[in-house]
This record gives sequence, C-alpha cells and structure tokens, in this order.
Amino acid sequence: MPPSPSPLAPGSAAGLDQRTLLRLKRGLLRPQTQIDLHRMTQGEAHAALGGFLARAQQAGRRCVLVITGKGYGSDGAVGVLKTNVPRWLNEQPNRERILAFAFAASQDGGEGALYVLLRRLRTSEPPVGPTSRRR
Repeated sequence: MPPSPSPLAPGSAAGLDQRTLLRLKRGLLRPQTQIDLHRMTQGEAHAALGGFLARAQQAGRRCVLVITGKGYGSDGAVGVLKTNVPRWLNEQPNRERILAFAFAASQDGGEGALYVLLRRLRTSEPPVGPTSRRR
C-alpha cells in the first residue's frame, strides 16, 4: 500500500509547479463543474462532497468549485462547513484525488468557496492503436 499523501493547506501544494498553483488561486483555471453545500447538514455535506469528487475525477474533470458559504454567524463565528471542508479534503479517499485546493477568487465566491484541482486518473491499460507515427 503506497503511503498517504501529506496533508494540504489552502493555497499550497507539494509537487505542483508554482505557475499552476498561482493560476488556481487567481481563478484562471476555470472550474468545470461545481457543488453547492449550502443548507446541508454536516453529514449530508460530507457524503455529497466525497461522491462529487469521485464522479468529477471519473468524468475527467480537473478543476472543480466547492461552495461552502462564508457562514458568518451573528456572533462572528465561522461556519461549520467552511471550517470542515478543508479537513474533509485531506481525509481519505478524497486526499488521494486532490493535487491542490485554494480559496476561490471573489468572482467565484471568495472565502465562501474553494477551487479544487483533481488528479488525473491513471489507467493501467496500454494505449489502443499503433504506437509509432507514420512518416
């Protein structure tokens, strides 16, 4: 069994080139799909997030948007989903699907949303068709 990847923090990624990470943080890698976790309970949101990430990766999506909401309460408390989603992204099996994540740019929700960069699925099947080029 391969070792688990190290935990990620918003806006940082070991092994990802700085240009790609900067493009993710600035919203230049446009999300191909999104999920809105507003008004879900913690349990509903946790299950929905895991299923969403699995389906998006299976469909070949690379960048997705996870909307948590800013969740500021009247007493200044930070929302439960805004706090827990980064932790859930670091839990297995989600962590193995993810290269990086960062808070969204203001046009996509700012700190109330996260861009998530997914790993490409690697297939173990050999490519179909000829392997050499015609001249």
